[in-house]
Amino acid sequence: MDLPTFKYHPHPLATGSIVESDNPCVCCGQARGFVYAGPVYAEDDYDECICPWCIADGSAAERLEASFTDDEGIGGAPWDEVDDEIIEEVAQRTPGFGGWQQERWWTHCDDAAAFIGHAGQAELRALGPDAIAAIRDDTGLPEGPQWQSFFEALSMDEPPTAYVFRCLHCGAYGGYQDAT
Repeated sequence: MDLPTFKYHPHPLATGSIVESDNPCVCCGQARGFVYAGPVYAEDDYDECICPWCIADGSAAERLEASFTDDEGIGGAPWDEVDDEIIEEVAQRTPGFGGWQQERWWTHCDDAAAFIGHAGQAELRALGPDAIAAIRDDTGLPEGPQWQSFFEALSMDEPPTAYVFRCLHCGAYGGYQDAT
């Protein structure tokens, strides 16, 4: 069974936001082989029990009164403001991702960007100099020893971690970094 397509999170299996599981979905009751493993903002706990299809069609957000990204963290200063429809699609119909602190969703060209994934120095190097520059810009550190020390400390699995996005319109990389 093919997973639904998510415009703003194109590879949720690779990012770990969707995982293989035999758990039935708390929303539709079906065990489809995959569940969402990211944050759920709701009154009740829904750990690894929502299927990607119920996220994609909005039924999980509606039936469970849940969102998967805090809408306050989608765009806005210093990033582009985006329309409410875009915020709603990211928050309620797109798998979110976990971070060390409150997650934020990078916006560019008046739209939300595609989440590429968590990154340490190795992952940023693989993405190339534009991705590295985007995270360096977020830190506010100039090229030099301070930046190099921070860059060498970046890890995909331990803080500090970078969260990388790519603009759907111009292809620019962006994102941010955080630590505990």
